[in-house]
Parts: sequence; C-alpha cells; structure tokens
Amino acid sequence: MKKVINAKLLYRRTFLIIYDVISIVAASYLAILMRYEFEWDSIPKHFMNPITRYLPINILLTIGIFFLFKLYSSLWAFAGETELQNLVFACIVSGGVDGIGLHLMRESTQGVPKSYYFMYVFTLIALVFASRFSYRFLRNQKHKYMNKDNAIRVMIVGAGDAGNSIIKEIKTSNFSTMNVTCLIDDDKSKWGSYIQGIKVEGGREKIKECVDTHNVDEIFIAIPSASRTVIRELLEICKDTECKLRVLPGIYQLVNGEVSVSKLRDVEVEDLLGREPVAVDLDAIMGYITGKTVLVTGGGGSIGSELCRQIAGHNPKKLIIVDIYENSAYEIQQELLYKHPDMDLLVLIASVRNTNRMNSIFKEYRPEIVYHAAAHKHVPLMEISPNEAIKNNVFGTWKTAQAAATYGVKKFVLISTDKAVNPTNIMGASKRICEMIVQSFDKHYDTEFVAVRFGNVLGSNGSVIPLFKKQIAAGGPVTVTHPDIIRYFMTIPEAVSLVLQAGVYAHGGEIFVLDMGEPVKILDLAKNLIRLSGYKVGEDIEIEFTGLRPGEKLYEELLMDEEGMQDTANKLIHIGRPIEIDEMKFYAQLKALKEESKNECSDIRAMIHEIVPTYVYNGK
Repeated sequence: MKKVINAKLLYRRTFLIIYDVISIVAASYLAILMRYEFEWDSIPKHFMNPITRYLPINILLTIGIFFLFKLYSSLWAFAGETELQNLVFACIVSGGVDGIGLHLMRESTQGVPKSYYFMYVFTLIALVFASRFSYRFLRNQKHKYMNKDNAIRVMIVGAGDAGNSIIKEIKTSNFSTMNVTCLIDDDKSKWGSYIQGIKVEGGREKIKECVDTHNVDEIFIAIPSASRTVIRELLEICKDTECKLRVLPGIYQLVNGEVSVSKLRDVEVEDLLGREPVAVDLDAIMGYITGKTVLVTGGGGSIGSELCRQIAGHNPKKLIIVDIYENSAYEIQQELLYKHPDMDLLVLIASVRNTNRMNSIFKEYRPEIVYHAAAHKHVPLMEISPNEAIKNNVFGTWKTAQAAATYGVKKFVLISTDKAVNPTNIMGASKRICEMIVQSFDKHYDTEFVAVRFGNVLGSNGSVIPLFKKQIAAGGPVTVTHPDIIRYFMTIPEAVSLVLQAGVYAHGGEIFVLDMGEPVKILDLAKNLIRLSGYKVGEDIEIEFTGLRPGEKLYEELLMDEEGMQDTANKLIHIGRPIEIDEMKFYAQLKALKEESKNECSDIRAMIHEIVPTYVYNGK
C-alpha cells in the first residue's frame, strides 16, 4: 500500500515538474512577446538571445525555488490562502533571480526591458496557479454534479470563521454529500455579501423563508461564541422548520482550530431548557477540595462519575471511588488515569450495604469529604422490588454515614431527589428517610451532614431523553406516560456543581435545593426531540401515551410545605429548614424496618408510611 502511495506521489510530482518547465519557457517568451504586442519579428536579437541562453539555468533555479516553497509537497485538493501565498512568493523570487541572470547575460548596455520582468512574473503566476487550483475547481464541479440530485441541502446560521471553515470542508471533501445553499447572520453588515459563493441572505427572521426558498434539509448553527440564550432562541425558530438541526459545541473549538463538520453535534433537548447553567464559585470549591482525601460512593454512575471528574480537576490529595458495579468503576478509572495521570486515585469495589467493608475502607483511608451518590434510583423497578430500595438506599446510607461519623469525616453530602418531597413511590420515600438519617446524625456527631435535592438529570442512566432517542432511531413510536406530566430538569454538570457548592455552604443539617426555573412538559420534550431530529410529529414519528407507571405522579415538588426556604450566596441555591423529628421513635422504626426488609416483607409500604407520613401509596 505504501509503495502505491509513493508511486502516485512520484507521478504527481513528475507531472507538475514537467508542467512547470513548460510554464517557465512559456512565461519567458510570452513576457517579451507581450512587451512587443505579439510581433515576433519586432523583438531585437540582443533582447531575445539572453533570454534563450539563460532559459536552461532559469528552469533549474526556478524548479529549485518551487521545491523550497513546497509547491511539490502541498495537497492542492485542499489548497488555501497559505498555498496561494507560497505560490506567489515563489514566482516573485523566480522573477528576481531571472532579472539577475538576464543582467549577467545581456549583450548590450541596455538589457532586457523592465516591463519584461513584471510580465514574466504575472504570466508565471497565472500558469502555475492554473495547474494547482484547476484540480480543486474541477473536483468541486465533479462533487456538485455527482450530488446535484441527492445532495443534503444545508443552511448555515453564522457567517463567521466557523461557518467559513465548514463551507470549505464541505466543498473540498470527496465524501460529503452536502450542498450549502445559504447563510444566515444577524450582522446586517454581512447581508447580501458572499462567502465562497454562498450568499448571506439576512438575519434570523429569514430562516423560515430561506428554508422554503432553498428546500433546506439540515440547518447548522455555527456560532461558537453564542450564549445558551442565543442558541435557544435560534433553536426555537429552527425547530418549526422540520429540518434536522446540528450545532457547533463552543468557542474552544474555534480557538483550537477544530472547526469542522465532524465537530457539529446533534442538537440536544437541554439546548432548549429555559434557563442559563447554574453559576458556581470555582475558587471556593477549589479551596474546599484541594489537598483533601475525598470519597465518592456510586462513583461509576451518572452523577458519581461527574463528581469524580470535577473533583479530579481541583487537585485532591486522594480520590477514592467506591462502586459495586465493576464495569462503570473501571470506565471512570481509565478516564481519570488518562486525564490526571499524577493524581492519587483509588478505585474500590464495595457495597454500601456491607457494614464491615465500609468500616474497613473508612478506617484505612480516613476520607475527609464524602459524597454519597450510591443508590437505586429507577422508580418503576423499585416499585417492584421495594425491599431492595430500602436495603440499599436507606441502610446503605445509614452504614456509610455511620462509618463517616465514626472515622472523623468532616463533611458528608447525600445526593437526594425532588421525589423525596411528598413521595408517591418507594424510591422517593427511601430518599426522604435518607434525608432524615443525615439530619439526625448531624445533631450527634462532629461530621457536617447535608443533603442536596434536585430534579431529573438529562443524559443520566434511566433518563427519558436517551429512551426517546432510541425510540426515534428505531422509527418510533415515542412513548410518553401522560400528556400533562411535567418535570424539573438539569444537566449532569449543573447537578454536580450544586453538590460541590453545597459542601462549601454546609454547616450541617441543611437540605440544599436548586431553583431550576419552570418545570418542563415531557410531551413538549418528546415533540421537540422529534423535530430536532428532522422528523414530523404524527407523520414520521408517532407519540403514544402509555399511562402513569407505578409510583409516578404528574409533577414533582422541591420543598415540603413545612420546610420553608432560605437563600444562600448563590441565588439559584436555597436551603430547606430542617424538620423536627422524634428521634427515639425514628430509630425504633428504622430498626423494625431493617428486620422486615431483610425478611422480604410483603407489605413494607405500610411501615414506610409510618416513618414518612407524606408518603402516599395506593391512595393512602
């Protein structure tokens, strides 16, 4: 294979050298012919003879100059500004060398006319340019012809450097079946102008009109510097066009020179969330974590793994990942070892339900900060196996918290959920008991115990968005449990930022709550995702309503009525006031609950209702 490539390269260079030799000869004689208006007989011999005698030397020197300026090693199929500059400079240098040679070869004191040198350089540039850039032109024409009937017609929103780079790649690629038909940009100074032959039609108000006019199939949003608010506004316009939408991730792609079609990603539903990401005081977090031994339970899960990523970036003394599932633990281990090779990282396979195992881990490694993310979180599955939810969530939290208190952990942060508020399912009720445990522990130990409560996390294991994507990829239908069901949503990095900042604000006993803006209707999420994927709702992809699942309610709450609300330094993070509980009664109930769950009690829900009176099940 290598020999074939080398042979092709040799043939290509040989062809170019032969062509350039002919070009040098032609430029030498055409320059003097143009000077004398193409009348050969009018050219004095004392001008023609030096040109002829010097020509062999000129050929050798010019070919050498072309090698020096890499005119035989550039990939002319992708030639751009740099290659054009090299070509022009090479020809100018050749003209200068030619002038010196002809001056030495002159037969009279007069020498070759000065206009000859300018004409020589101009002619040589034109001939060499034709050989290099004609290939690219013909290739582009071939690409257009081959795809004229089946090309994907593309609109690019953003007539800047990123848009220009994407157009260039599409035009020069042998494999692209795309055809850029128009550009959109809110900068009025660009309206009516052209980028690589593509017209800037106008601002965002022109998007829908141009989609119809140019029969656009896909829309690329190529504005790396745009805020989430701007992207969301553009998507709101574009999603009604029934075009498939793709977006360039961020400005760092442009800075790193990574702008290309391959960097465009499909638009995600989180791009349409009605708020900006939660702002986090990174300096405070870095001071809080730097130099500390940090332990994360459930470190291989969606939230746990993101916790590990962000903690690893803040220079902990040691990061300990605890998870029962070895595959996910291995994946985050390998990722962190690659990104942070010098970090002291320890990955342990362990169950939070194993008292001796948790005690031995805390005794040996003495973590200072613990993030407890290990839990069973899937609502319908926990409804079928309620005793497992209690064993893992409630008593896994108890045992981990007890080990933390016993072995001097400074801060213990429980990952909770909005489903713990007035719960209608086992998962939510179990998490409410976990909150009660850590609030109770905080009163009796030096460890600062807190909980962080947030809504549904986009992209997490079990999230509705990956399910919708799979259903759309399979041709539908997309299943929604109820047309009126609503949920609060946040991204995984946002959730983790809240958890980390809660550790900074924690004094013990708090339940931290994120103000996540307005809740989102799941039906609207499904419709938007279908549209963003380039399909029509009800025609290409159907939506089916399957009914509420066991333990599921139409809406979630973030605070119970009696908890109240207290602000923090971050206006999007609030604190729920601790609720007073009868601890003696609570501990007695937990002891009984533990025994019943061990014995696989068939009516564990009644006991849970006694502990969490706000828990509603089967209409009770």
